[in-house]
Amino acid sequence: MTSVEFEARIAALWVFPIKSCAGISVTQAVLTPTGLVHDRAWMVVDAEGEMLTQRELPRMALVQPELVHSGTGVTELVLHASGMVALHLPTVSVQGASPQARPTTVRVWDDAVPAFDMGTAASAWLTEFLGESLGPLRLVRFDERHKRVASRKWAQGVEALNQFSDGFPVLVASTASLDELNTRLAQQGVDAVDMRRFRANLVLSGVHAHDEDRVGVMTLDTDTGPVQLHPVKPCPRCPIPNIDPDTGTSAPVVSDTLQIYRQDARVNGAVTFGMNTIPLSGVGQTLRVGQVVSAPWSF
Repeated sequence: MTSVEFEARIAALWVFPIKSCAGISVTQAVLTPTGLVHDRAWMVVDAEGEMLTQRELPRMALVQPELVHSGTGVTELVLHASGMVALHLPTVSVQGASPQARPTTVRVWDDAVPAFDMGTAASAWLTEFLGESLGPLRLVRFDERHKRVASRKWAQGVEALNQFSDGFPVLVASTASLDELNTRLAQQGVDAVDMRRFRANLVLSGVHAHDEDRVGVMTLDTDTGPVQLHPVKPCPRCPIPNIDPDTGTSAPVVSDTLQIYRQDARVNGAVTFGMNTIPLSGVGQTLRVGQVVSAPWSF
């Protein structure tokens, strides 16, 4: 079936500047080759440069980044957390011009990539708030000169780029998919959860539960031309959705509930929620809440 039968609207846009820390809800965002601008541009690592996430440090969910804008773009990354004085960090250009930053190499999953260490103040702040169980922590920024390429198998030969995202530039989910989960949680007497647990960049409304799993190339109507996002891989889920983004505490009920009805043969039976997508066209365009998204069905 190739006719356009799927139509939705962007209900929310989320940018996650620091991998596995809290996100920022925005009304608009520029699409770059690596996803929404500033998404997963920073990452927390241990002293050996290994990626750290909420899997190891659930309190990362309580670190709230802020991006400070000026006439020349984003000039500061500010870290906020309960009981901590806000930490203001200058952003780092691709040349690493900030005196606080030094070139380093870090690992995100199996990829060793160049980055810039954001300095001792960031290290001390993160280590104080997140604890010393894993030794001194560091904050790094991705070196934008480096091409970290997504799996060509899943991207079907397209050169799709990432910064510190798990594997693909843009994650799409829908309000209906979340509603389906919350209906099942309510049947167990469990309070509803919100989309922050699933860390999607684009949240769609006006569709049925998990319709995003079953469509071909998504076309987004922007003010200056169309954007095309190709859904390429269902998003397998680790235990992070079990972590309450307001408390940093974990309970297995979300994963246990998804296990009942969200095993996906396309990823060897893994539990999935949301679709990883890659840009095919429209890099540089601005996505906005309320824009129409259309696609052909793909079964």
